[in-house]
Amino acid sequence: MTKIIPVHSFRGGTGKSNTTANVATAVAAMGQRVGIIDTDIQSPGIHILFNLSPKSVQKTLNDYLWNRCTLQETSYDVTPAPVKAKKGQILLIPSSMDIAEISKILRDGYNVKRLQDGLKKVGEQLKLDYLFIDTHPGINEETLLSLSLAHTLVVMLRPDQQDFQGTAVIVDIARRLNVNRLLLVVNRVPAKFIPEQVKEQVEKTYQAKVAALLPNSEEMMELASRDLFYLRYPDHVLSQAYQAIAQQIHQPSSGEGNPLKSLFQRR
Repeated sequence: MTKIIPVHSFRGGTGKSNTTANVATAVAAMGQRVGIIDTDIQSPGIHILFNLSPKSVQKTLNDYLWNRCTLQETSYDVTPAPVKAKKGQILLIPSSMDIAEISKILRDGYNVKRLQDGLKKVGEQLKLDYLFIDTHPGINEETLLSLSLAHTLVVMLRPDQQDFQGTAVIVDIARRLNVNRLLLVVNRVPAKFIPEQVKEQVEKTYQAKVAALLPNSEEMMELASRDLFYLRYPDHVLSQAYQAIAQQIHQPSSGEGNPLKSLFQRR
């Protein structure tokens, strides 16, 4: 049975796509067959991290939503060599970067029921162990759909008051939808912050587990989405944090006692 892992945030700019791509890659490197679907149809971009050129993409999620093809036909093998070496695989279902397709979605919307059917079936059809969903930030029909199907929901936030308030809405909705498991990931935590205090504050606020604190990283900024950070900097503390999240998704009992003190030390 495919485990569905939506990665969501209330606001944009939380690093959701980078986290989705890197954590999914870490899970695949455990020898798993992983799918990633970009349902951020209004502003897609996760394909860039896997160096998938729009010119090489024949069909996208948009084509499926407009009844032009099956969802399986929109999947592309983007498995990096280091993941292949570990017997893992990554299949990406991108959304269209074509301005006409994006405008059509903004103008006409799309068939949410068809998306729901596709998400339920594509895991079995592609024989996936995990299906990661890179969601559109905020609250809409697609958000509610993704959350309702979640095996584990990953919620991204920054240490920012606006994020704190918006995340409370997401957490409340997740609980109303009886989401099986909720993991919080705090991104772009400044080096001057005390990790244990941040973790304690967030867990107390939402009564939910913090899976990882992701330190603000100059290397991530310099990489500028040109590659997967987890593979480019495998020994970096940020990559270690991605690995910790992946372990908690793949083996929920592991990673519970990961120390936080080293998260903001230099490599």
